[in-house]
Parts: sequence; structure tokens; C-alpha cells
Amino acid sequence: MFLEKFLAQFTWLDWIGLIWFLTCWLGFEQVVERGWSGRKSLLEETHKLRLQWGRVMLTRNPRIVDVALINNLLQSLSFYANTSIYIIAALFAALGALDQLMALASDLPFARSMSREATEIKLLILIGIFVVAYFKFTWSLRQFNLLSITLGSVPQEGGPEEMENYAQKFAAVNSCAGNDFTRGLRAYYFGMAVMSWMVSPWLFILATIVIVVVLARREFYSPVLKALTDTDPPRPRE
Repeated sequence: MFLEKFLAQFTWLDWIGLIWFLTCWLGFEQVVERGWSGRKSLLEETHKLRLQWGRVMLTRNPRIVDVALINNLLQSLSFYANTSIYIIAALFAALGALDQLMALASDLPFARSMSREATEIKLLILIGIFVVAYFKFTWSLRQFNLLSITLGSVPQEGGPEEMENYAQKFAAVNSCAGNDFTRGLRAYYFGMAVMSWMVSPWLFILATIVIVVVLARREFYSPVLKALTDTDPPRPRE
């Protein structure tokens, strides 16, 4: 009975949009992390730079530069984690002012009337997405703290194999933390698509497609990726 009532809150187009959204979000993450047709990605190239960072870090004494870089990453993460809390609080406040929100949405172009229950479900889905982002950011924050511990455990001297092992460990922890940070940012992008669902399911589907295209271009075809993989140094302009 509850399931039937829940399913009846949305039209078939809403359900198609929601399934398409989940497929794009989860599928895109798998494509990025496993690679796409053998193409280079920002994820792969960034890990190479982190490994190079780990090897250069071994040659520095003291390693004040590395500590400063990690602190800079921690500050960025703290900003996003705090912002996620504010967004979640604002969305819960929107649940308390649902009638005003529905009246505002109904005045928008191409908007359609929705039941109060359907609007509540959409807001709860949006809250869930930002909760995921918050968990990703805070887990990334903890991993960067572990990266600081990893940095502190590196000896000043050692054999080549031992020092290379420390560099590999440093890069692995760094990449784990960075990847979770990226997943949190990705949740922000897809959260914007769910916001468009308040207006129209067609706009929801279109926004999801646009976000996937934008993220795919940045991950596999962006100028910064070309700059990271280009073996020829850029020539100065005359």
C-alpha cells in the first residue's frame, strides 16, 4: 500500500528522469575511475603528478613546502564541508516553507503543478545528495590528515627501495583523498540537476545530460588535461 502510494506521486516521465539521473551519476563515476576507451583522464594524470610530488618530497629537508601544500588542500576541503552543512540546513528550512516554495516554482516558465508529497520527496532526494557530498568531503578531509601523518613518518634517509615505497604510499593516500574530494564536487553538480526537477522533468533530463557532457569534457578533453600530458613545453608568444 505504501509502495503504491509512493510510486503514484510521480509521473512516468519523472521516474524516467530519476532513473536516467542515477544511471548518469553512478555510471559516470565508474567510467572516470576505470577509464574510457583507453583515453587519458585528469584522474590518471593527477595521480602521476602526486607520485612525482612524493618522489620530490623525499629530496627536501625540511619538508616545509609539502606541509604548506597539504594545509592548503585542507583549507579548501574545510570550506566545502562547511558549505555542505549550510546547504543541508537551508534545504531543511525549505521543507518548513514548502507552500511558499511551491507557489514560487509554479510561477516559473514551463513549470507544472506538483503535489506537496512529490515536492517533499524531491527535496529529500536533494538533501540526500548534499549529505553524500558532505560525507565525501569529510572523508577526504580525514584522508588528507592521514597524508600529513604519512608525510611525518617518512625518514630522512633510507635505501632506494624503502624511499620509493614511501613515495608510492604518499601518492596513494594523496590520490584517495583527492578522488573523494572530486566525488563531493561531482555531487554538487548533479545536485543542480535535481534542482531543475522542481520546474520540469524534461528540464531535469536535459540538465543531467548537460552536466554529464560538461564533466566528461573536463575529465577527458579539457585544455588542462592537454597541458598536463603535452610533452612539449609551451612556447612564449612573440
